[in-house]
Amino acid sequence: MTSVSVKDLRLSFGQVTVLDQLNLDIQEGEFLVLLGSSGCGKSTLLNCIAGLLDITDGQIFINGRNVTWDEPKDRGIGMVFQSYALYPQMTVEKNLSFGLKVAKMPQGEIDKRVARAAEILQIGPLLKRKPSELSGGQRQRVAIGRALVRDVDVFLFDEPLSNLDAKLRSELRVEIKRLHQSLKNTMIYVTHDQIEALTLADRIAIMKGGVIQQLADPNTIYNAPKNMFVAGFIGSPSMNFLRGEIAADAAGRPAVVAGGVTFSLDGYHAGETLVPGRKVVLGVRPEHVKVDEPGGTGEVHEATVDIEEPMGADNLLWLKHAGHTMAVRTAGSRRFSPGTRVRLTFDMTLASLFDAESEERI
Repeated sequence: MTSVSVKDLRLSFGQVTVLDQLNLDIQEGEFLVLLGSSGCGKSTLLNCIAGLLDITDGQIFINGRNVTWDEPKDRGIGMVFQSYALYPQMTVEKNLSFGLKVAKMPQGEIDKRVARAAEILQIGPLLKRKPSELSGGQRQRVAIGRALVRDVDVFLFDEPLSNLDAKLRSELRVEIKRLHQSLKNTMIYVTHDQIEALTLADRIAIMKGGVIQQLADPNTIYNAPKNMFVAGFIGSPSMNFLRGEIAADAAGRPAVVAGGVTFSLDGYHAGETLVPGRKVVLGVRPEHVKVDEPGGTGEVHEATVDIEEPMGADNLLWLKHAGHTMAVRTAGSRRFSPGTRVRLTFDMTLASLFDAESEERI
């Protein structure tokens, strides 16, 4: 069953169109992440769904009901913002219950909902404290709890972890995932952090310029990006791009010639016939290249180490190869000195091939 449906949505400010003919269906109980860089339209889309922005054209449905012109409070949603937006003069308990009291809910039901939210979020001991007495992570838990007590079917998160340090982001990311598994509510989550997107989402919608570039599960987004923008946006460091053209290898099989070096496409599943001479871009992720590993299969290429970046569990090597600078990930126990010649083996089954002009996946 579809929980949230956006039909032909258009949003304009004067002569500037921010979202144009956008369509999106989110299933009941799904965790959907809107991912993109600043200004791509992800928060704007979330605010349209929430009713905080009046759309220019189109329709928005929540649980089968047309809510296009409903007030935010009537849409059956709970929203968590980037800013905690807590009432500083109120205790945690009063922050959680304030909206319910305004709605004139019976006190017994209010107490029940506050207790349930406090138990789920593990903030029971904090109920008598004020926001000034809480850490950043605790404040964000209270902000989530304020949405949780409304007992709605759809939760909207607008970059809720961006104000926290790296350790707290990691901890609360796990808590949000656990919360979703427990409640099984529909959740729409906006972020520019690809780690949050990959770890939390059932599906990811990657946006650019107000357009959804690709909507798929994290594994598909990562291993089969629809275009070069998606391929370059996901992954840290991003995918290596080698510009060349279609040719044939020594065995007559399709290959890419880039920088005078031939890369066989044996094992790559193209969605169309590869015509020799076609300008293409070969994409390979840093972890899909093996360095100086004996017994490896596939073509062997030589490269020169330019820079080594130790990163603890693994090392990042920047190599000079085929007229390109490439990033390659190796085990942290292995060390390489600048200037060292190394032998590379590419896993072409996990490579990506794009048309050089349209930048779409082949």
